[in-house]
Amino acid sequence: MKLIPWDYAVRNLGRNKTRLAMSLGGSALVALLILAAAAFVRGMERSMRVSGNDKNVLLIGAGSEESLERSEIGNGVASIVSASVPGIKTQLGVPYVSPEVQMAALIRLQKDDKETWLSLFRGMTPAAFLVHPQVRITEGRAPGSNEILVGRLAAARMSVPDSSLAVGKVIWFDGRAWTVSGRFEAPNTVMEAEIWSPLKDLQIATRRDNVSTVVMTLDDAEIDDVKVFCQQRLDLELVAVSETEYYAKLAQFYRPVQGIVWITALLIALGGLFGGLNTMYAAFAARTRELGMLQVLGYGRFALIANLMQESLIVAAAGGLIAVAIGFAALDGLAVRITMGAFGLAVDTHVILAALGAAFALGIVGALPPAWQCLRMPIAEALKK
Repeated sequence: MKLIPWDYAVRNLGRNKTRLAMSLGGSALVALLILAAAAFVRGMERSMRVSGNDKNVLLIGAGSEESLERSEIGNGVASIVSASVPGIKTQLGVPYVSPEVQMAALIRLQKDDKETWLSLFRGMTPAAFLVHPQVRITEGRAPGSNEILVGRLAAARMSVPDSSLAVGKVIWFDGRAWTVSGRFEAPNTVMEAEIWSPLKDLQIATRRDNVSTVVMTLDDAEIDDVKVFCQQRLDLELVAVSETEYYAKLAQFYRPVQGIVWITALLIALGGLFGGLNTMYAAFAARTRELGMLQVLGYGRFALIANLMQESLIVAAAGGLIAVAIGFAALDGLAVRITMGAFGLAVDTHVILAALGAAFALGIVGALPPAWQCLRMPIAEALKK
């Protein structure tokens, strides 16, 4: 089969700059929508996966396995489990056991501010830095009395400027001033959207005499050892859950949200596909005489389809690359709020392949029907157009 030279397709792209711009924009938009949806899903999955440590076990109040915020266990559980379960990881005699309070709270940025902002608090002790090795203080220091340590995405979670939670700033909670002593990061985890404060201070502010969970890191022990402890101490009403299992269940809870994101992106992309079909039909219909003349010169219909496909795929590939560039510049790491915190969109290899695949699919599907429709016309009739 005699094929039309490649440079013929390339030169044809510049014949109508308006049409070229519309085709590029349509391809880029469809690819960008798929990229955004894939980045959302990948970012959420990664934050759930990285947040859990396979060596960590959570002690949660019985009946509250699906929500740490609802869990309530005794204040003394941390010391009891440290003394009762052998094989817990230690460092210089300090066990990796962290009693914590996790809760949502309304805060004010100014004392007399009428507007309140929903934030996620974690009451902690110094042991929290042992059981959560992902956390690293980037500015300032650990919190002291009536002080807080702010996560990198906490401001995004609250929808306030990042400068509002800078080191040295003051927020108001429970009628008291809390000074930002430092900021921390915990890459790709849900903890980055939290505000950490000393456990005792948070308990006093919220008037509670219990904790939400006890997080422990195992060394020689296994999770079954912790479960045996919970069964022996029925009076404590505890349930032992692997941290990875807890976040896996949380990810499963958000699976419908991911499905809605995909469906929305695909529906909009489908609209873009129909728009691309209209553009291609108009573009190819205007070249009916040219296509007829090429057939007279000896080029077969499959050669013409191959040439038209080349044009369409070049435009689609360029649109896909534009979408990837926009994704890296504007979407990668962009904070997204959800009920349990916030996470950053992830533009990785899988997301880029999904966007480019969508662009190429658009190039193929968008070009074949109009090309075939135009080439079905008899040569004599095409030359009269």
